[in-house]
Amino acid sequence: MRRTKTARADAPRISIQRAYAGTAPTRQQLVRWARGALAARRSASALTIRIVGKEEGAALNLRWRGKKSATNVLSFPVSGLEAVAPELLGDIVICAPVVADEARAHKLSLQAHWAHMVVHGTLHLLGYDHIQANDASRMESLETALLVALGFDDPYANRR
Repeated sequence: MRRTKTARADAPRISIQRAYAGTAPTRQQLVRWARGALAARRSASALTIRIVGKEEGAALNLRWRGKKSATNVLSFPVSGLEAVAPELLGDIVICAPVVADEARAHKLSLQAHWAHMVVHGTLHLLGYDHIQANDASRMESLETALLVALGFDDPYANRR
């Protein structure tokens, strides 16, 4: 008899959308990193990660943030549905070419930078931000701990 893996009822549900034909991590990697960021969450969670190119990334960044170029990661938390679908966290959009450019420019491992973007975006869906210095410090500390638990180095080590 063949065993099949079954997901726990409270395991995070993570959907992956690929709107970019270039190089990007595997579904398994993206899911692993997002689940790592959600590990301490005790309730069910659902989110979508969408991988895009520069054109879509720039259009979304212009529409939602008023900035004319693509950025590495955008997070779109769900609001107003807590009563009917409390597990829905929102969407993360990652611009693959920007992530690759940043990794190259900062001499980072591409895989580590992707993991950082997934963790960073997921934390935004959970309500973390980095607008104020104390919030940024708290978010960076949590990102570092989560990434280390996932087997990566401190992404902020060279900036401190």
